[in-house]
Amino acid sequence: MKMEELNYYYNKFKFGEDIFHNLMQRQIKEILLVSTFYDAFIFEQDGRLSEQIFGEYRQLNLSITPRITSIPSGEKAIEKIEESDFDLVILMMRIGEVGPFELSRIIKERHPHLPVLLLLNVQSDVAIVEEKRDQLECIDDVFLWNGDTKLFLAMVKSIEDKLNVADDTEVGLTRVILLVEDSIHYYSIFLPLLYSVIMKQTQRLIQEELTEINKRLRMRIRPKVILVHTYEEAVELYEQYREYIVSVISDVKFYHKGSLEENAGIELIKHINQDNSDIPLILQSSDIENRKKAEDVGAFFIDKNSKKMLHTLREFIVKNLGFGDFVFRDKKGKEEARITSLHDFESVLNRVSDESLLIHSDSNDFSNWLVAHGEVVLAKKIRPMKVTDFKSTTELRRFLLNVFQDVRRQKSRGKIIDFNSNSLSETNQIIKMGDGSLGGKGRGLAFLNALLVTMEFENKFPDVNISLPSTSIIGTNEFDRFIETVNPEQSFSQMSDEDIDKVFLQGQLSQQLLEKLKIYIKKIKSPIAIRSSGLLEDSQSQPFAGIYRTYMLPNNHHDDEVRLQQIIDAVRLVYASVFLKNARSYIESLNYKIEEEKMAVIIQKIVGSTHGENCFYPHISGAAQSFNFYPTSHLKNNDGISFIALGLGKSVVEGKQIYRFCPKYPDMEMLEPGDRIKNSQKDFFAINLENTEFDLISGEDTTLTKLDLKDAEKHNILNGLVSVWDYQNNRFVDSINAQGIRVLTFPGILKYKSFPLPDILEQILDIGEVALGSPVEIEFAVNLTDDPNLNVPPTFYILQIRPLSIAADTYTIDTSNIDKNQLMLYTEKGMGNGVINSINDIVFLDYERFDKTKTLEMQQELELINQRMNQENRDYALIGPGRWGSRDRFLGIPVRWAQINRAKVIVETGLEDFMIDPSQGTHFFHNIVAMQVGYFTIEYGSQSDFIDWKWLFSQREIDNTDYFVHIRTDEPVTVKMDGKKGIAIIEKGNTKGES
Repeated sequence: MKMEELNYYYNKFKFGEDIFHNLMQRQIKEILLVSTFYDAFIFEQDGRLSEQIFGEYRQLNLSITPRITSIPSGEKAIEKIEESDFDLVILMMRIGEVGPFELSRIIKERHPHLPVLLLLNVQSDVAIVEEKRDQLECIDDVFLWNGDTKLFLAMVKSIEDKLNVADDTEVGLTRVILLVEDSIHYYSIFLPLLYSVIMKQTQRLIQEELTEINKRLRMRIRPKVILVHTYEEAVELYEQYREYIVSVISDVKFYHKGSLEENAGIELIKHINQDNSDIPLILQSSDIENRKKAEDVGAFFIDKNSKKMLHTLREFIVKNLGFGDFVFRDKKGKEEARITSLHDFESVLNRVSDESLLIHSDSNDFSNWLVAHGEVVLAKKIRPMKVTDFKSTTELRRFLLNVFQDVRRQKSRGKIIDFNSNSLSETNQIIKMGDGSLGGKGRGLAFLNALLVTMEFENKFPDVNISLPSTSIIGTNEFDRFIETVNPEQSFSQMSDEDIDKVFLQGQLSQQLLEKLKIYIKKIKSPIAIRSSGLLEDSQSQPFAGIYRTYMLPNNHHDDEVRLQQIIDAVRLVYASVFLKNARSYIESLNYKIEEEKMAVIIQKIVGSTHGENCFYPHISGAAQSFNFYPTSHLKNNDGISFIALGLGKSVVEGKQIYRFCPKYPDMEMLEPGDRIKNSQKDFFAINLENTEFDLISGEDTTLTKLDLKDAEKHNILNGLVSVWDYQNNRFVDSINAQGIRVLTFPGILKYKSFPLPDILEQILDIGEVALGSPVEIEFAVNLTDDPNLNVPPTFYILQIRPLSIAADTYTIDTSNIDKNQLMLYTEKGMGNGVINSINDIVFLDYERFDKTKTLEMQQELELINQRMNQENRDYALIGPGRWGSRDRFLGIPVRWAQINRAKVIVETGLEDFMIDPSQGTHFFHNIVAMQVGYFTIEYGSQSDFIDWKWLFSQREIDNTDYFVHIRTDEPVTVKMDGKKGIAIIEKGNTKGES
C-alpha cells in the first residue's frame, strides 16, 4: 500500500467527524501535523479532542475546533504550507529527509509569525534536543508526549494563550498563571494538569450561569497559562502582566544570562516578592535541599523526585487557585415521551402509541427534527415515505426502528462512541465506558479498526467477516478516581504483590461505571476478556508486552450479581498490576515513575465457540509480524512471519509450541518433518465454562483449562487443521480419517486455501506498517464456524496492533576481517544493532548440569544473581539453553523480565537433546527487543555459529551456583551487532584473568 492511498483513507475518516471550534479572537483553527499517520490518529481520536475541551465549547452551540491536516514528511509539509493557511505547525522528530530543525527554519523564513511546536514521543529524543539548543531558535516550544492526549490540548491552549493574553487581559481582565520550567519532560506533565483543573473549574462556573452572555464571559476570562523557560522571559512576562498574575510556578535551576543558574528560581521569587507577596508561589526541584530555600522566600516546595509529585501539585492548585427535544404527543397534545438524541429513538419507538406514531409520521416531524440536528442522510431516507406505504402501524414502526438502527451502526463503525446499551454487542466499534485516554492497546485497536472500516477492507474478502470483537473501554479517568479510594498516600513499593491485590480488591469503582457494568451484563452473556491498556503500553520504545494482567471470564453464572462482581474484581486486579513487583521494575528500568502510568481497561467479547459441553475457544489464535527477525532459507526480514495455534492465544504469547509460517509464502515448510512433529502443538487452552465460581486472586489462569488434541478431535474441529504422519510412507497425509499422529499444520488454510488467512495477514501487516511508520505486530483470532441458521461466514478478528522496535541505523560487520580465534561468540542469528563495550560479567548455565525439570530452581538462582548485579550497578551477558522467558518451564527457564533486567545480552543455546525454536513472537521477546538488549541464538550442531566454552570456563569465577557460573573479565568484552545482516559477535576481553 502506498502512503498516498493511506492518506486518502485517513482523511476520509477524519473529516467525517463533527467538530467544535473555540471562541477566542485569535484561534488555532488549522493545524498542520507533520507526523506518521498513526501519531496523527492518536492525537485526534484517543480521548476525543472535542470532548476533552470540557465546558469551554459544550455550552456554546458553536462548531469551531481546530482542524488537523496530517502530512507524513517535511518535504510535503513545505508544499502544503504554501498552498494553505495554517495557524499552528506541530512537528515530530522523524519526518523524512527534511528534519524538524531544518523545516522549522524554512517555515519561519517564509512565515515568521506562524507558531511551530516540536513534539517528541521518545524519551531519548530529549537529549538530542538539549544538544541542539542552538537549532531551536525557529521552534516556539518543545513537548514530550507520554501517551496522555490531554497534552495535545495543552499544547494548543498554550499557543492560544500566548496569542491572546495581551488583548484578553486588557479587555476581559483575564488572570494569568506564569509557569517557569526548562525541563521538557516535566512541563509536558504540568501543562495538561493545569489546563485540566482550569477547564473543570470553568465548566462548573458556566453551569451556574443562566444566560448565554454570562456563560461566554466566564469562558473567555478563564486564566491563561503562560509557559517560559528562562529568567529573562519570566521577569519580562511578570512585569508586563503583574496585575493579572494569580500564581507563579517555577523551577529552581534554569537559564539566566545564557547559562544554567542554580538559584534562578529563588531570585525570581525574590523579585516578585518585592511588590506582590500575596500571590501563591511554587518552587519545584529535584534537589531536596532547596526546600529550605523555598520556605525562606515564602514559596511552597515540591520535590520533583517524589512519587507523590503529581498528586501534591494537583492538590496545591485546587486548594489555592476559583435547539430542542423531540416530543411524542397524542391527539390531545399530551406528552407521551421525549427524545434528546438520535440514540433515544430506538428505545422510545418501541413504546409510544400507534396514534402518536401516525401523527408524527403524517406531519414529517421525524425528518424535520433530524434535519435540524444535522442528520440529513437519515432525514432524506425517511421523508419520501408515507404512512400509506405500509400495510400496518407495526410495519411502519419496524421500518423506523430498522432505519435508526442501521444508521446508528453505520455512524458507529470504526468509531469511538459513548456508552449505549443498544451498541454493546456490535462489532467494529469501541464503546467508551469512562472518560480519559484509551491507553496503549486501546489506541492501537481504535486506530486499526477505524482505518480498516474506512477502507472497507472486508470487501476485499467477500466470503469472510473481518471485524473487531465487541469492545468497550474504561478510560484512564476511572483509574485516577479508583486510586484515590485505595489510599494513594501509602507506598506500594514496600508491599508484597499479595498485599497489593488485597488492598485493590477493597477499592471502589465509581457509581457511574457500576451502572454501566450492570447494563453490560444484561446484554452480554458470553465469555469476555478484561485486558489492560496502560498509557505506556504498546508504544514503539516500550511495548510492556505481558507485563500487565488479562483475565478471561466465562461470564455465565446464573446470578447477574455474581457476574458483575467477577468483572469488578477483574478490573480491580488489572489496576493493581501497575504496582506489582514485575511492573514496577520494568517501568523504573525505563526511567518512568509509577505515578506517570495510568490504566485503561478493555472489556472485550472473547472470540470462539462452545465445544463439547463446557469448553469455549476459537479455531485459531495467532500473532503476525511484518518483520521476521529470524528469516530462513530464501525468506527476507520484510517477508514477515506468523505464529498460530489452536485455542486461546495464551499458547502463542507465552512461547509454547505453535506453528510458524510466512504469510507471503504460506506453502513453505520451515522445519523438517521430524522436527515438525517434535515441535508441534500438543495441547491448547480453553475457557472452562463449568467453572462459574472462582477466585481471580489465584491467577490469570484460574478460569482456563488445558486440553489436548484428543479433546479437540472429540469436538470435531480438527478437519483442515491437522495433518497425520504416515509412518509407512514417511509423509504427512492431510486427512483426519488417516491413522497416525495428529500434527497441527493447518493444511486446509495454508495449503488448500479454505480460508484466506495468509492474504488477510499480509495486507493488514502492510497497511499497519505504512500507517505506523514502522514494522508492526498484530494479534488475531479466527472462528471458522459457519452457522447456516445465522448466515454468519467464518470470521477473522483483529485483537491488537503494536509497533515493533527495529534499529533505524545499522552497524556493519565485515565478516572477511573477523578472526574467530579472538571471539567468544559468533552467530548469524543475532538481534540488535551497534556496539556494547561495557560488559565485564558473563553469567552462563553449565550445560552439563542442565536438567529441564529443574528450570524453576534455575529461575530462582538467576533472580538472586540479578539482584546482586542490580545492587552493584553492573550489566552482564546471559547464556543458557532453550527459550528464555517461556511460560512453559520444559521449553526453557521461565524468567520474567524483572528477574534478568541487568542483562544487556541474552543468548539462547541449543543442546543435543534440547533444541527449541527461538522466542520470537512472545511477550518476553518484545520487551527485550524494546529495551535494545542484544538477543542471540546458537543452534546445536551449527556449522557457523559457536560459543567458546573452553574460554568461558577458563575465566575468573565470581560465583558458582548449583546451575550457573558467573565470571568476570579484567577488561570488558566487546559485543558487536549487525542489525541488517543478523550477525553478532562477542570479542574476548583481556585474558589476564584466565586461569
